[in-house]
Order: sequence, then C-alpha cells, then structure tokens
Amino acid sequence: MTSLANIKSAKKRIDINEKNRIRNAEFKSEMRTYIKHLDKLIQQNDAEGAKEALPNTIKKIDKAVQHGGVHKNSGNREKSRLTKEINKLGA
Repeated sequence: MTSLANIKSAKKRIDINEKNRIRNAEFKSEMRTYIKHLDKLIQQNDAEGAKEALPNTIKKIDKAVQHGGVHKNSGNREKSRLTKEINKLGA
C-alpha cells in the first residue's frame, strides 16, 4: 500500500491503524454472527436454545468491547436488549 506519508512514524501509524481496523472488523463480524444466531432463535420462540446461546453471545460482545471493536455502551445496550427478549420468551 502506498501512502502520502513521508515521515517514518506516520508510515508506521498507517500500518498499525490498518492492522487494528482488520482486527476490529473480525471481532465485530464474529459478534454480529452470534447476535444474528440468537435473534433467529428468539424469532423461532426457542426459549431453551436462546438461553443456552446467550452466554456465548455475551462473551463475544464482551470480547469485541474489550479489544475496542465496539464501544462499551453499545455492547451493554446489545446485551440488555437480547436478555430482555429472552426473558419475554420465558414469561
């Protein structure tokens, strides 16, 4: 990749930012996959399956937040939304 940067530190920052962007995209993609899977279980009214899948989904959300791929508040909002929907199924 060619860049407009001339200074060595600026070139290094470009490389680091690109690596971080790719890493964050991987965390976000995996998190979204787990959320979609859980949403599908909720749509099918599969309370047992959704309750089993919830801890793994929360784990993926927390990992994405921990590595900076997702903001802390967004992660908490997503976990809260999913938990509320699963609690509605059990009621």
